[in-house]
Amino acid sequence: QVQLVESGGGLVQAGGSLRLSCAASGRTFSSYAMGWFRQAPGKEREFVGAINRRGDSTFYADSVKGRFSISRDNARNTMYLQMSRLKPEDTAVYYCAATTTYVATLPRPYDYWGQGTQVTVSS
Repeated sequence: QVQLVESGGGLVQAGGSLRLSCAASGRTFSSYAMGWFRQAPGKEREFVGAINRRGDSTFYADSVKGRFSISRDNARNTMYLQMSRLKPEDTAVYYCAATTTYVATLPRPYDYWGQGTQVTVSS
């Protein structure tokens, strides 16, 4: 089992940047493929991006491709989401998630979730 805690959210102006972190504890972090999802009020949770166990392969939603970057540091048990050129439509609660299966773009394969961190982008 693994516990996940997100941090780094906040209020930023459009065009700005933020870096989210997802700290893991418990079972070996490198055993998990990891993902980022977000959920805006009144909307379903949507895939943002994901990274494989070794950290050498990443995947992104089209809406964030070229603006967001995912990385992980297995020695520090932490995953990151670097967000740049933020837009008001990026406003949401951002969640990190872990899966023992392969990288997935849907929420269902992910077994463990953090509590989320709010990102608000003002226009």
